[in-house]
Amino acid sequence: MNKTQHYIQGQWQSGSGEGIPVFDSITGEHFTSTTIEGLDVPSILQYGRDKGNTLRKMTFQQRGNMLKSLALYLTKRKQAFYEISYRTGATKRDSWVDIEGGFGNLFANASLRKLFPNQTYHVEGDPIDLSRGGRFMAHHIMVPREGVAVHINAFNFPVWGMLEKCAVNWMAGMPAVVLPAPQTAYLTEAVVREIIASGILPEGALQLISGTAKNILDTVQSQDVVTFTGSAKIGRQLKTHPQLTAESVPFTMEADSLNAAVLGKDAVPGTPEFDLFVKEVRNEMTTKCGQKCTAIRRIIVPQELIEDVQIALANQLDKVTIGDPRLKEVRMGSLVNDAQRNSVKEQVAKIAETAEMVYGNFNDFKAVGADAQKGAFMKPILMREENPLQNENAHITEAFGPVSTLMPYDTLEDAITLAKMGKGSLVSSIVTNDDKIAKEYAVNAASHHGRILILNRESAKQSTGHGSPLPGLIHGGPGRAGGGEEMGGMRGIKHYLQRCAIQGSPTTLTEVTGMYQPKADYKESSKHPFAYHWEDIQPGMSLKTHNRTITDTDIVNFGNITWDHFYAHTDITSLDGSIFEKRTAHGYFIISMAAGLFVYPNKGPVAANYGLEEIRFLRPIYHNDTLYVRLTCKQKVDRDSRGQEHPSGIVKWYVEIFDANVDSANAILPSGAEKEDPLVCIATILTMVEKKQEIFTEMTTDKIKSCLSKISEDSKPKWGIMTPQHMLEHLEYTYKIAGGEIQDFEIATPDKYLDVTHDSLYNFKKFPQNSRFPQLEKDTLASLVHPDLQTAKDKFLEQRFKYLAFFQENPDAVLKNLVFGKLNKYESYLLERKHLNHHFEQFDLL
Repeated sequence: MNKTQHYIQGQWQSGSGEGIPVFDSITGEHFTSTTIEGLDVPSILQYGRDKGNTLRKMTFQQRGNMLKSLALYLTKRKQAFYEISYRTGATKRDSWVDIEGGFGNLFANASLRKLFPNQTYHVEGDPIDLSRGGRFMAHHIMVPREGVAVHINAFNFPVWGMLEKCAVNWMAGMPAVVLPAPQTAYLTEAVVREIIASGILPEGALQLISGTAKNILDTVQSQDVVTFTGSAKIGRQLKTHPQLTAESVPFTMEADSLNAAVLGKDAVPGTPEFDLFVKEVRNEMTTKCGQKCTAIRRIIVPQELIEDVQIALANQLDKVTIGDPRLKEVRMGSLVNDAQRNSVKEQVAKIAETAEMVYGNFNDFKAVGADAQKGAFMKPILMREENPLQNENAHITEAFGPVSTLMPYDTLEDAITLAKMGKGSLVSSIVTNDDKIAKEYAVNAASHHGRILILNRESAKQSTGHGSPLPGLIHGGPGRAGGGEEMGGMRGIKHYLQRCAIQGSPTTLTEVTGMYQPKADYKESSKHPFAYHWEDIQPGMSLKTHNRTITDTDIVNFGNITWDHFYAHTDITSLDGSIFEKRTAHGYFIISMAAGLFVYPNKGPVAANYGLEEIRFLRPIYHNDTLYVRLTCKQKVDRDSRGQEHPSGIVKWYVEIFDANVDSANAILPSGAEKEDPLVCIATILTMVEKKQEIFTEMTTDKIKSCLSKISEDSKPKWGIMTPQHMLEHLEYTYKIAGGEIQDFEIATPDKYLDVTHDSLYNFKKFPQNSRFPQLEKDTLASLVHPDLQTAKDKFLEQRFKYLAFFQENPDAVLKNLVFGKLNKYESYLLERKHLNHHFEQFDLL
C-alpha cells in the first residue's frame, strides 16, 4: 500500500509504520495511508529557519515575481490535480474553487508587490516628527520574521488551504511548514511535488508534513508564526499550548462557524432578491458537499416568508443530483469519508432536539454512478427551528456537511440578534434591495462577523458569493470563528513581518528606509536627475532650480487659459475678510511653473509623467514673488511594463517650492531673530523612468563584423542543430523579410497571442533557447543556399545593408513579420537586436 509522502529537509521521505488508512470518498477504496512516525519535527522546523535567509534577502518584487511564475507553472499542470481531487468527493466545480482558487491566491498576492518598496523590507505609514524643526523623527519599518510559518490545515481545501497561506508568508519572506489534514493530504502532496519540481522556490521555502504531527507546537520559537484552520474545539486546544505562551508565538485561528444568511423583508417571492437568496443557500449547502467553513448554516427569513422559502429551497434541492463527481450530470459529490458522514449525523441529531427535519433523510436517495453505501454520500438536509430566539442548538452546533437550518424572524433587530447568536462567524450575508435595511444590518451585525455580503439584483452578476473568501479581504472572524484575520491584501502579509519603530535624524532615516525624509540632507546631483536611468536614481538625489518671478500677467493669463476665475485671482476688490492680501497666483499655476523649472527638456530615460500623488499649498503666492524649486528623489517603486513599453519603474519626486525673497530676508536677520519659513508648497509627483538595457549587445556594423570574424566551419552551437552557415543563411532570410523583399506570407502567430508576442519585443528578455522559426522544420536542417561559409557571411552583410537602406528611404514603412506581426522601423530594430544576440550567443560570438 502506498503512503502519502513528506517533503522535509530538501528530500521526499516516507514515515515509518503502516500509518492511518485513507479511503477514496466515492468508492470507499483504501488506496493510501499517512504516517509521521520517524520524523524529527524539531529538526524540520529548524531546517526551515536556517534556510529562510534566502527568502528574506529577496526583495518584494522578486518574491512577487516568484509567486507569479509559480502560479503560471501550476496552472499549466492543473488537469492532473482535478483527477486526484475527485477522490476527495469533490465535483469539478468544487475542485475549481480549491485548485484554481489556490492558484488565484498566488496571482493575487504576486500583484501586491506593486504596493511594497523594491527592497527586502517594508516602510509603513508616514514619517513622524518627534521634534520642533524636524531634526529628530521616526518611521516604522517591517522586516521578515526569522522563523517558519507553521500551517495546520483542514481537509476540505487541500490546495487552496495551503496556497492562500503560503502565498502570504512567501511574499513576506518567510518559509513555510505545511501540515495538511490526513484525509486529503495526498492531493496536497501532488501539488507540492510540482512546486518542488519547478525549482521556482528557494530550498527550504516549503516543507510538507503529510499528516497530524501532535508535537508540532512543542518546539516553536518566538520568531515563528502558527496558523490553524479547522474545528473551533481543536483550535482552542492548540491556542492554549504552553509553548505558544512561553515564546509569545503569533497564532492565527480560522475555525468553523455558524454562518447566517438573512432575507430582507422586501425580498418577497417574485422579486429577483428572493430567487437569488434561494439559489445562494442551495449553492452553499451543496458546494463541496457542505464541507466549507464559510457555508450557510443558518437561514434567517421573515416569519411571513418561511413557508415560501422552504418550498422554493426544497424545489431547488430536488434538482441536485448526487453521485460520482466525474459525471457531468452530478451536482454534488460526497463527504470526505464515512467517519465524517457519521459525525454529521450526530450533529444533526443534536439540532433535531428542538428543530424538525423538513427536507432530506439519511437513507432514501440514489448515488448516480456510484454505490451510496460504499461512498460517503449524503442527501442535503434542511432543518427548521421555529423558536430560534429561545433554542440555541442550531446556533452552536455545526453539522459540517450539506445541512442548514431554516429559522424565522419578526423584526430586523431580531434577525441581527439571531445572526449574533452564532457567537462569531466568518461571514454573513443579507439579500435585500433596500439599502436602508442593508445598512442597518451591516453596521449592527459587523461586530460578530469577519465579512458581510450584501446581495441584490445589481451586484449579483459579478458577486463572488457568500462562501468565497477573496485574497484582498480578511478571512476570519471573531469569537467562535477564531479571532484571526488571514489574507486581506497587504494586511495579511504584514502578519509575517515584525514592525519596528526607527528613530533618528531625517538624513539617517532616509538611508534606513530607502525613502527621502523631509529635511534630510540633499544629495546634489552631478547632472539633471531626469537624465539618469531608474537603477541609478537614489533617494535623496536632488536638484535646485533657478528662480522665477511671478508677474501679474502670468496670473491673468493662467486664469484665461484654464477658465479658473476664482475671485482671489481676478477680483482684487473682493479680498476684504479673506486670507489673501492681493492678487494671488493659482495653486495649480504654482505647480505648473515648478514643472517648468525642473523638467529636463532633452529626450532621456524619463518616459512619461505618471501622476500627482499629494500636494499642499502652505501660504498664498502673490505677483512679484520670486520662487525656486528643489526636486528630490523620494522613493522608487518597481512596476511591470505592459504593451509597447520598455521596462521601467516609477520614481516619486518630492517637490519643494520656496520663496526666494524670504530666503534672502532670512539671510540678513539679526542674530536670534525668528526666521520665516520660505517653503510655500510641497508635492509628490511621479514619473515613469526607463531601466537600463544591459542584456543585449548593440548590433552596430563594426560589432557584427567582429562577431563574424570569430566564426568558422568548426564552430559548434551551444544549443540546437544549426551549423554556422545555416545560422547565417537563416539571418539573411529574415533580413529579406525585415527589408520588405519577402512579404507574401501569412502571419503564423494566432491572433489571440499576437499582441502579447508583438509587445514582447519591447522587453529585455532573451529569446528562449531552441525557439523555432515557423518556416523551419523541427529537428531538420534545411538545404544550404550558398557554396561556403564566406559567401554566406558576405550575403548576410549585403542583405543587412539592404534592410537598413530600405528604412532609410522609407522611415514610416510598416512590414509584416512571420512571428511578431506588423513592425515599424523601431520595432524592426528591436527584433534585429534580439535576434542577432540570440544567434551570436548560440555560437558564443559575443
